[in-house]
Amino acid sequence: MPNKISSSDAALIAHLKEISSWVSSVQDLDKLLELIIASAARVMQAKAASLLLLDPKSNTLFFQVATGEKQKEVKEYRVKLGQGIAGRVAKSGQSLLIQDVRKDPRWYKEISESIQFQTQSIACVPLKRNDEIIGVMQIIDKEDGRPLDRGDLLLMEEFSSLAAVALGHARHIQEVRQENLDLKQELKVRHEMIGKSHGVEKVIADGLKVANSKASALILGESGTGKELLARLIHRAGARKDKPLVVINCAAMPETLLEDELFGHEKGAFTGASNRKIGKFELAHEGTIFLDEIGEMTPGMQAKLLRVLQEGNFYRVGGNIPISVDVRVLSATNKKLEEEVAQGRFREDLYYRLNVVQINMPTLRERKEDIPLLAEHFLGLFKEETVMHTLTISKAAMDKMVQYDWPGNIRELRNAIERAVVMGNGKEILPEDLPIATSRSNYPGMQVGLTLEEALNQFKKEFIILNLKSTGGNRSKAAKVMDIQRTYLSRLITKYDVKGI
Repeated sequence: MPNKISSSDAALIAHLKEISSWVSSVQDLDKLLELIIASAARVMQAKAASLLLLDPKSNTLFFQVATGEKQKEVKEYRVKLGQGIAGRVAKSGQSLLIQDVRKDPRWYKEISESIQFQTQSIACVPLKRNDEIIGVMQIIDKEDGRPLDRGDLLLMEEFSSLAAVALGHARHIQEVRQENLDLKQELKVRHEMIGKSHGVEKVIADGLKVANSKASALILGESGTGKELLARLIHRAGARKDKPLVVINCAAMPETLLEDELFGHEKGAFTGASNRKIGKFELAHEGTIFLDEIGEMTPGMQAKLLRVLQEGNFYRVGGNIPISVDVRVLSATNKKLEEEVAQGRFREDLYYRLNVVQINMPTLRERKEDIPLLAEHFLGLFKEETVMHTLTISKAAMDKMVQYDWPGNIRELRNAIERAVVMGNGKEILPEDLPIATSRSNYPGMQVGLTLEEALNQFKKEFIILNLKSTGGNRSKAAKVMDIQRTYLSRLITKYDVKGI
């Protein structure tokens, strides 16, 4: 058995080390690992090669990349830490060369027999990152029938080093991207809950209590009240603050796309799935996932989400390997979920899973003493962006804001301040700079001489006009505030001949 690498092999190793210089420029990890594994199999003329990664939560190895005639079948299996050749290498961190597996008691033959793949010899080496074992690489048999030898094992160790560099780089990129996303989001919302009202103080106090537990929390409140901001406060104040906070809007996409976003997919799972995709639950491992507008989730997705919460694992779309996760779930909705449950539109068992702790966000009209604080806060943000450092809010404009009911809540207030900063005179925000109605309603009240139907129609028309004015004529926003479908609102506008808004 040779113990030295030949001159041709030495030249190849030098070439492999040269490849490591461009590993850092490759963004697609799966493609890079496939290239490394395919190169290893080709160079050593092996029948099959594979790369297995260690799942520390379940102490098992799963096939990340594989070549050979049984590459699809083998990906259905997992190997326990310490089990078989691969499991022993992952546990000990020492390479193994087995020239005849039939004579070695460490050989775990069940996988080969199940997929009907004849195996004679194996060379298996550990994958290490910062002295931590993250998986193994292995090749099986020579194409010409000769057993693998010591030179093959040494070459495999070089390929393993290259794969470890690729994995380390990919994880670093993912960590940097997540840090950048978190930083951008932090700069965007400032992670502040502005206000001194009793309602805000209670919400913050409740949020801090929840942060110190592992309980799921359901945040209720109208659109624009700051539900996501509270979720960020809970995450930031808890033990998971150094782990990811992943946010997803459940109303922003259809069921199939939402499933793909939450759970990810395997390569080839559907047309266009050219690479494996990691889902939001997997990205949020050991951290927090915030499911916004949970009340919009379809019954099918509700059932899939419930299984994840009950079992702690899930399958990627097109996958057969369970992915275990440890995720803290926060959710929010502007719907009355108890009524949704009673009407059969939301699963009762899922509701109780999500609603371990419930926090209700106060509307802006319930905390009017906070309006001046919020207005000045938003003004400060926009002054920085526009370099209008001397811009102020006039007393008349502030009075108008305090008197207004803000159906869009804090989001509407923020937008109103931004518009006033952009469209105003650059010195002082005046009442006319604010895109809000000057009065609450022109509805004349009850009148004698009208039938009930006429009175109802008159009220509906004035109510529609009021909400359209408050949203600047935006029908989608007005429909959301009124809790009706936009198409229904359009029919009512036509029916009552509402014009000029």
